Amino acid sequence: MPKIPKGRRVGQAAVNAVRTLLEEHDHIVQEISGQNDFGEDLYVTFTEDGAVTSDTIKVQVKGGESWRRGNGYAVPVDRHGDTWAEGNIPVYCVVYDPDAKDLYWANATQQLRRCGPLNPPRFIGISPNAVLDDTTMGSFVAQARRYVGRYRGRQAFLTHLGEMTGTEFDPADHVLHFVNGDDDDLIFWKRPGDAVATLLLSAQEWEPTWVTLESLMRSELSMPEERNGREIPDLDLWTAEDLGLNQSEIMWVAACFTSTRQADQGPEDALGEPIDCEGCLSCTGQEPAEHGRIGADVLHEYVLGCILDRIEAEPDLMQRSILAMREEPDLEADIVAELGSLETEPRVVRQVNRLSRATVETAEDIDPDSFRLAILYLIHRIYVGGPSLPLEEQVRIVWRVPEPTSPVSQAR
Repeated sequence: MPKIPKGRRVGQAAVNAVRTLLEEHDHIVQEISGQNDFGEDLYVTFTEDGAVTSDTIKVQVKGGESWRRGNGYAVPVDRHGDTWAEGNIPVYCVVYDPDAKDLYWANATQQLRRCGPLNPPRFIGISPNAVLDDTTMGSFVAQARRYVGRYRGRQAFLTHLGEMTGTEFDPADHVLHFVNGDDDDLIFWKRPGDAVATLLLSAQEWEPTWVTLESLMRSELSMPEERNGREIPDLDLWTAEDLGLNQSEIMWVAACFTSTRQADQGPEDALGEPIDCEGCLSCTGQEPAEHGRIGADVLHEYVLGCILDRIEAEPDLMQRSILAMREEPDLEADIVAELGSLETEPRVVRQVNRLSRATVETAEDIDPDSFRLAILYLIHRIYVGGPSLPLEEQVRIVWRVPEPTSPVSQAR
């Protein structure tokens, strides 16, 4: 008598588990016939409050122990790289662990597009934090629907410019695009309420440069930049002359400052004057916003210094932070998606596990992916305050493992 292979049973159990979970949350699942399986097992159309949305993903499901790795799970890309990366519908990988009876997910399309066609990964990494169950279904669906919607409306514009420059823009940011007579691209990027804008120029290979309306008009910066009478420290501000901008480009950037300033002012107070809230603090006294007002290199060096100080004082900090992150029930889905691609890179994990002042002195000594993974493991939030503050007060780190009460923690 013919026998059914065990792998087939586990594979079908995995598909059934994914389908059952999604349908229990009222999402619409269509199974793809095995005869037509070219790297996808399911079509999933999301619903919202009982109504069918236009947001659809494809899912590749894997089941069994063979997909486990030291830091989570991995699904081989094989010959599916092009279709998963460039298709009209994003593809997600879901692994079913038959021992734990748990499901784990990753956005395969996002990982492949991040790596680019010149350096395609052999595997889609899936973090052990990426559990898909009743409690995480809401955040998973929100992440997937945001990703599906990246090519709709204004978000399509931001997505296109972000992919072109390697930058991730927030939907609330002011982002404006200009093409000069030489077909060079100029992008104006400013976060709401900021006095400083970032210019991204194709002629400078998209290296970010910081300008204010005042610095733009100067041939030299002989005095510190000011906003409302306060100096803006630690900024390498550029002038139009530094950037080689011609008259039409200068006028365009100036117009961007004017239009975004008007948009930021919003409602007026009783005297008819614009309400001017301090850069990062909301009127309700909530937490300051996360943003990059200070230069990225300055911020990176400062944060790395704080990390190395803590690791030097607490050698087991990394392990304790990883455990704390694993137990975090409401980890953001976007962070979970990013962990998948980072945790399955042996060189990245190795450098993070060896992170110390003996192995790293500056941000240039650490691989960017390793630095990013270390930050995800160790830090819950980084808040950047008003530009008039000293650097140690302007940057506030919220650690996953709170700092001990000691001279080291008080120094930062």
